[in-house]
Amino acid sequence: QVQLQESGPGLVKPSQTLSLTCTVSGGSITTNYYYWSWIRQPPGKGLEWMGAIAYSGSTYYSPSLKSRTSISRDTSKNQFTLQLSSVTPEDTAVYYCARRDDWGALDAWGQGTLVTVSS
Repeated sequence: QVQLQESGPGLVKPSQTLSLTCTVSGGSITTNYYYWSWIRQPPGKGLEWMGAIAYSGSTYYSPSLKSRTSISRDTSKNQFTLQLSSVTPEDTAVYYCARRDDWGALDAWGQGTLVTVSS
């Protein structure tokens, strides 16, 4: 069974770049036809899809975050990474990595990691 685990700093200063890594075990990130996603949930708000990297390496981003977001992968480590630049306190959220299948279902999630943006 595939498992995902987020890792990265829990505190980031305003204007800096937030960087998180998702380590996947029990399955390869290059397996057809999965999409490896980043999703966040600010305190008291709903889930927001940020973007994804496909099994092929293609990337997809939320239009509202596209200018600040980059998702990449390291297939040798079976990891994919989120970078969000120019962060503000509004980027404070629990960040999740998740797997989406070709039908659109998010069928595996990491436990989530809280990232606080504060000076």
